[in-house]
Amino acid sequence: MTSPVTLDRREGPYGEVVLRRRAGEEGVEHYEIIANGTFLMDTSDGRSERLLIDAARDALPAGRIAPSVLVGGLGVGFSLVHAAADPRWGRIVVAERETAIIDWHREGPLAAVSGTALADPRTVILHTDLVEHLRTTPDRYDALCLDIDNGPDWTVTEDNESLYSAEGLATCAARLTPGGILAVWSARPSADFEESLRNAGFTGVRTEEVPVARGVPDVVHLAVRPSRSPA
Repeated sequence: MTSPVTLDRREGPYGEVVLRRRAGEEGVEHYEIIANGTFLMDTSDGRSERLLIDAARDALPAGRIAPSVLVGGLGVGFSLVHAAADPRWGRIVVAERETAIIDWHREGPLAAVSGTALADPRTVILHTDLVEHLRTTPDRYDALCLDIDNGPDWTVTEDNESLYSAEGLATCAARLTPGGILAVWSARPSADFEESLRNAGFTGVRTEEVPVARGVPDVVHLAVRPSRSPA
């Protein structure tokens, strides 16, 4: 692969975000998002993002009609695009705190990835910090699909650490409908996070793996909010 070309670089309230273009095999161009010097994601694959959405959908109670989903992080748009391609989903809400990332999708190079999904009438883009949205919104969702870090043990910013704490997981549970699904993408498995989910009262805790070319598989951590709160 060739050296990346920087297309845009912006300094925001959460630090620096960079969009880069890289030519891959057979001259296919890929886009990369870098936050504060940490690689977040690129457009070279997308299997992890698709699993994140599908695993949450498949774990929902049978017969739930037009379930709503909150996607944490717009990223390169794969999770949104995959959700919008599935007619089963009802309202599709995406929380993205970075103005630059939203701009890259609405009027920049990433519009080629997500344009159709953004035009879907089910799609709502919220320019907001995910953690703050979960704490303040009265809305409830059938699924929370979170992909804002490289995992619960490898956060992009310190502020995100609270999301994976006991208080943060309780907030997630409160934003889910009974039987709703919490799905969290991670670049590596975390037994500690699984235990935290169980301690927070979630049931059906499990991890699904996404094979990668080398190294430890990507995973999606899944958990169910019980129909009734624990006593």
